[in-house]
Amino acid sequence: MLNTDFLRKLCLCCGISGDESRVCELIKKRIHESGVEMRVDAMGNLLVSKKGKKRAKNKVLLSAHMDEVGFIVTDICADGTLHISSVGGVDRRAIYGKSALIGAKGVRGAISVKPIHLLSGDERDSVIPIDKMVVDIGTDSREESLKYVSLGDSVCFEPNYTEKNGIIMAKAIDDRAGCFILTEILRQELEYDIFCSFVVQEEVGLRGARAASYTMKPDFAIVVESTTAADIPGSDSTNEVCNVGKGAVLSIMDRATIYDKECLNIALKTAEKNNIKVQLKRAVAGGNDAGAIHTSAGGVRTTAVSLPCRYIHSQTGLISSEDLQSSLDIVKMTAMELAKL
Repeated sequence: MLNTDFLRKLCLCCGISGDESRVCELIKKRIHESGVEMRVDAMGNLLVSKKGKKRAKNKVLLSAHMDEVGFIVTDICADGTLHISSVGGVDRRAIYGKSALIGAKGVRGAISVKPIHLLSGDERDSVIPIDKMVVDIGTDSREESLKYVSLGDSVCFEPNYTEKNGIIMAKAIDDRAGCFILTEILRQELEYDIFCSFVVQEEVGLRGARAASYTMKPDFAIVVESTTAADIPGSDSTNEVCNVGKGAVLSIMDRATIYDKECLNIALKTAEKNNIKVQLKRAVAGGNDAGAIHTSAGGVRTTAVSLPCRYIHSQTGLISSEDLQSSLDIVKMTAMELAKL
């Protein structure tokens, strides 16, 4: 049974794209006594290596992103409310009325819109754009708000984390779960050398991974992510993409990457040999840092292992602890297989 205390700490930490330093510090503290070498590059990526009992024939990179979706403050109104813009692909339907933390001080606010009883018929049936929303921090003037917040401050969904009956619900599961998996692997004794990148700014265009992969120059890469699970009432079974509780998700193709077929087959055979529950992603949808990594330098043979997550890019994602374990197992074992090819 996995000890998920560190996953809880990661999910409770705020770190939208471009503001990941607190997440990075948590990870550094977690792994600093694990026999690793690490450094932070100019973009804020945390680059890590660890020697195994044997030298690897191939350089294998495991990559997960530290950032989460959120908002930034773009203006402060005369009445003290804050205008915001999205950072990453936030689901607008899941924003109204949510509590948020603003800036380094963690000022609390509520994301607000015109009350429903004041909406016209057309407005009731539409999803309100983010530029029509404001964050209310309880002040009544611009001058008062400026005592607590500034333009450009990060706005993060208020952290939450619950775990019960094998289900974990939290903000920022995408991709703090991937970061957790990498830290757990780095804390173990390994058969072969391994390299890891905890990258920034995935949610706004795979930016950190592009820089990190040029620096690391791996032969193979495994991107560790979360992916959309649409196995909820009202969804057609053919459009569920993947299912919570059915294991780690292996991808064939998405909107950014056609995954290396040999790497995928090795992962599938490794899963079968070691009785690890996995499933194939049943849609060509989404994308992740593999899109930047596999085309870097002279090209990198890349695969992805994803954790099925309901309600992704909202304040509360939902995953299975069994899927978390199977994702960790298949990532570690596949990495060891690729290292010795």
